Amino acid sequence: MTSVRFTVTPTKAEDHPGLSDTSPEISSRSGTHVRFGSRESVNRSEPPSDASGGVSAPTGEGGTETPDYSNMEQGDGNSKLSSVYINNSHGADDDDFYDRNLALFEEEMDTRPKVSSLLSRLANYTNLMQGAKEHEEAESNSEKKKAKSPRMGTFMGVYLPCLQNIFGVILFLRLTWVVGTAGVLQGLCIVFICCSCTMLTAISMSAIATNGVVPAGGSYFMISRSLGPEFGGAVGLCFYLGTTFAGAMYILGAVEILLMYIAPEAAIFSAKGLESEAAAMLNNMRVYGSVCLLLMSLLVFVGVKYVNKLASVFLACVIVSIVSIYVGALVSAFKPPNFSVCMLGNRTINGHDLIDDQCARTVLLSAEREAANETFLGDGNITTPTIPEPSPSPGPALLEKTTYLWSRFCQSAELNASCDDYFTANNFSRIKGIPGLASGIITENLWSSYLSKGDVVEKGSLSSSQGEHTPSTQQPYVFADITTSFTLLVGIFFPSVTGIMAGSNRSGDLKDAQRSIPIGTILAILTTSFVYLSSILLFGACVDGVVLRDKFGDSVKGNLVVGTLAWPTPWVIVVGSFFSTCGAGLQSLTGAPRLLQAIAKDNVIPFLRVFGHGKANGEPTWALLLTAFIAELGILIASLDLVAPILTMFFLMCYLFVNLACALQTLLRTPNWRPRFSYYHWSMSFLGMTICLALMFISSWYYAIVAIVIAGMIYKYIEYHGAEKEWGDGIRGLSLSAARFALLRLEEGPPHTKNWRPQLLVLLKLDEDAHVKSPRLLTFASQLKAGKGLTIVGTVVSGNFLHSYGEALAAEQTLKLLMDKERVKGFCQCIVAQKAREGISHMIQSSGLGGMKPNTVVMGWPHAWRQSEDPQSWKTFIHTVRITTAAHLALLVPKNISLFPSNSEPCADGYMDVWWIVHDGGMLMLLPFLLRQHKVWRKCGMRIFTVAQMEDNSIQMKKDLATFLYHLRIEAEVEVVEMHDSDISAYTYERTLMMEQRSQMLRQMRLSKSDREREAQLVKDRNSMLRLTSIGSDDDDDTDAGERDRAAAGDGSSTERHRRVQMTWTKEKASQYRAAHSGCSTPEGFRDMLSIRPDHSNVRRMHTAVKLNEVIVNKSHDARVVLLNMPGPPKNPEGDENYMEFLEVLTEGLERVLLVRGGGSEVITIYS
Repeated sequence: MTSVRFTVTPTKAEDHPGLSDTSPEISSRSGTHVRFGSRESVNRSEPPSDASGGVSAPTGEGGTETPDYSNMEQGDGNSKLSSVYINNSHGADDDDFYDRNLALFEEEMDTRPKVSSLLSRLANYTNLMQGAKEHEEAESNSEKKKAKSPRMGTFMGVYLPCLQNIFGVILFLRLTWVVGTAGVLQGLCIVFICCSCTMLTAISMSAIATNGVVPAGGSYFMISRSLGPEFGGAVGLCFYLGTTFAGAMYILGAVEILLMYIAPEAAIFSAKGLESEAAAMLNNMRVYGSVCLLLMSLLVFVGVKYVNKLASVFLACVIVSIVSIYVGALVSAFKPPNFSVCMLGNRTINGHDLIDDQCARTVLLSAEREAANETFLGDGNITTPTIPEPSPSPGPALLEKTTYLWSRFCQSAELNASCDDYFTANNFSRIKGIPGLASGIITENLWSSYLSKGDVVEKGSLSSSQGEHTPSTQQPYVFADITTSFTLLVGIFFPSVTGIMAGSNRSGDLKDAQRSIPIGTILAILTTSFVYLSSILLFGACVDGVVLRDKFGDSVKGNLVVGTLAWPTPWVIVVGSFFSTCGAGLQSLTGAPRLLQAIAKDNVIPFLRVFGHGKANGEPTWALLLTAFIAELGILIASLDLVAPILTMFFLMCYLFVNLACALQTLLRTPNWRPRFSYYHWSMSFLGMTICLALMFISSWYYAIVAIVIAGMIYKYIEYHGAEKEWGDGIRGLSLSAARFALLRLEEGPPHTKNWRPQLLVLLKLDEDAHVKSPRLLTFASQLKAGKGLTIVGTVVSGNFLHSYGEALAAEQTLKLLMDKERVKGFCQCIVAQKAREGISHMIQSSGLGGMKPNTVVMGWPHAWRQSEDPQSWKTFIHTVRITTAAHLALLVPKNISLFPSNSEPCADGYMDVWWIVHDGGMLMLLPFLLRQHKVWRKCGMRIFTVAQMEDNSIQMKKDLATFLYHLRIEAEVEVVEMHDSDISAYTYERTLMMEQRSQMLRQMRLSKSDREREAQLVKDRNSMLRLTSIGSDDDDDTDAGERDRAAAGDGSSTERHRRVQMTWTKEKASQYRAAHSGCSTPEGFRDMLSIRPDHSNVRRMHTAVKLNEVIVNKSHDARVVLLNMPGPPKNPEGDENYMEFLEVLTEGLERVLLVRGGGSEVITIYS
């Protein structure tokens, strides 16, 4: 019997050569590898046996059974077999087979997978660009192909795409004009600034791109994941608009080449004069541009694969055109091309007005030729023959004829016609338009020659006799079409250096993106920078200045200026530039919709969600329609020089935030910031950011403001209405660093009185269903804060933290929802404790961090504390008051909080009355001022009352108080209330007596529910005029069950325990009660108890409460809210219930009361 060994290893099948793609049953299940080890061959033809659970034991000498892979199970990255111990009769558990070395962690495998599982998932991750490649495959193949690993290297994947995107229409149509207008020196400066900006941005982009995987979206993805969704969405949309307007610019460039250099006769609109010629040209650009946009959009919609196939052709056109420029420049050193320019004095003549190349006033024609063929001028006039001058040599007779130029400068074609003064005073001459590399013309082209709109292009080195009047636009000169300046040229040239993001957008197609993106992008920028700088030198050294300043090549008979230098023919440049601009336009129309689709799929801007959808293969149809519409707006502008600064703004803003993202991540030193590209520094990023910002305002300050406003509006929209995303962005890290820095600064010392503001800790209570019992407390807190300062909303959940963690999370979520509803900016804190008072104590001690700790506690008044079955309901309230006093915190207790106005119920009029009885740091003065900052209390006036005793001078007190308020800059009415000494009334005595009797009963007796109700009814019958409940109040905290158990414990039989009453007012009465075993449970017992005399100190306190209440109700019965000093609790805990009664009497008859207790520090000052 042949021994066969099967070893099952949880690893990837394709990692081993023994399992090739030819074995579908094995290769299709990644993550499982079965290795066969045997001295004999394995027969795979026999069917598997069911007896062994899928992997059979050897059955004969001829071979073995083939394992059944149908029972292989693929878990969360783990591959297992249903029968794991092969050839093992014990049949151990499969988990034990795999994880016998990880038994300590087996209970956590669901949430904490094995390292092998994690690495397997990461290895299977593929990052394909969400762009043209997949769409091309989806269109060409109906069935799903197996994804191939990317194979593109640095040259094909990054370098060439960047070259294609950087080189564009500006190089062929405007660079010569930039050199002629700005001069070689300033032209080099313009190119150097723009290229430095893109180089610094490329360095920052390389650092970001090599700090992890960059999926689809390119620059948008990098910015949004580095600076957050707000910045990412704003800059992403700006980059999208820039790419869209770039498409419009390329289309306008292609149409300009077509109508001016390839087929001028194709123009639909024609002009008779120079003034209407510009308008006709713009209309032609609009019509042909719209047609080209429609055709390109249809091509992109039909299939991106055609655009991708044409990309190499377009790139070849660009390279051939650039090479022809360099070859032509070198050839011009030996054989300059023959492009002559006609000059009148130092003014350039339009080459289109030269009939038969006649650059002169008159020409000499033979008489025979004149007779045989009359010369017709362009305006229909026939030249008039004149008497020829005598010829020095014998020959045919010659006649002097006027040229077409004569008719343009003179009133008629006759020799005696009156002509323009400048035409009369200056002679015609011809100069070489392309003097050649060895001509030394660069010395004339070094300096700038900025022109205003309508100025004639002049050659400064030629002499001329200036006329008194300015040239007319009807004369055949070459005029400047726009007013030029250094800043304008920067804005027009900058689009020719954009396109550096092409490599990062293709990161999914690269073999090693983290190596290829930095190298390829930087090499592409160096190459293009060299081409631009060398082109400026070549243009300045080979081409005459008047030709360089001639934007459309009118002086060289409508030839493309850069084409005049090309070798072997100008058509190389004309055709090459036309196809390259068409290709660049197609690339823009292909990339912009996908960028918009990436933004829409991130769901950070709600109104863009529709643009995330497209065709079945992922083509962004709706995004393409929007892109075409925006590009049409750019085409309707119809001027290349006006569209270029618009996209310059959007690209500069994008580059600015790329630099900001890199600088921010570098300075914050976040642990995740580990880019492979190490040749960066935060100072370089800041320099690039500064250059971007400067270029924005240098090129066009009004476009810069518009772009910033658009980005700002998008930012605020995302901030308020966008989806919340957590991407670990740098802004969050910046916030953490800023918060840490601020907290450390706040730790240096206590806040000054001028900086004091209430930092609230709002204590809320939840019912059994996790609903907030008093949500108006949070409403009041929001009105008091008005969105400023610190607010912590806390609650206590009774129980054990190990078992009540879920309840704590649910309570915290409830508080967050309520805070969102009330628009309270702050934090939630939920503490789990066995007792409510312990939880509150822990919360007050631990809330906040550093200098941002709460200094004010807001809590509700205990609801119906007199009728509460649990005596601890009000004891928790008093315990909290004592804790806040010990912690030197201020305390605010709104009584009847349910009657306070909501945020949607503003008080139309009324007063906020402050009863300033004792000084507690100025809280009573500051709180009304803070409340009046909110719209609910804004229209309420403020009145301040203070109490004067008999020995006080009330008149002087009023003056002093008014002066004090004046220095505090608080407007309020002042009133001093005099309280005369009076005898204690019978009502006060009876009220105190009833309070003590009830207090003694509830403290010393453990009554059943029926006894307590009977006791309350007896007290009510004794003095029916007194109310035992308050007007509406808040809920209290949970009770203390421990003290109830201790109070319930006593001596005697269990049958009488709930009826037993222990009285300890005096020893005699206590002994009599114990001896008689009868007491308060009978009416006689109550009568004996009611015969005691009240304590004198309690009588005095009740007298103060009653007298103050009478005065307050008399003065403030119609007030919107009454702010009142809250007396402190007694030092002896036995008088706690009396303290509650005093507060009830003090606030009786008032609708809304805010009891205020200061924290012991001054919170308001008269000094600035």
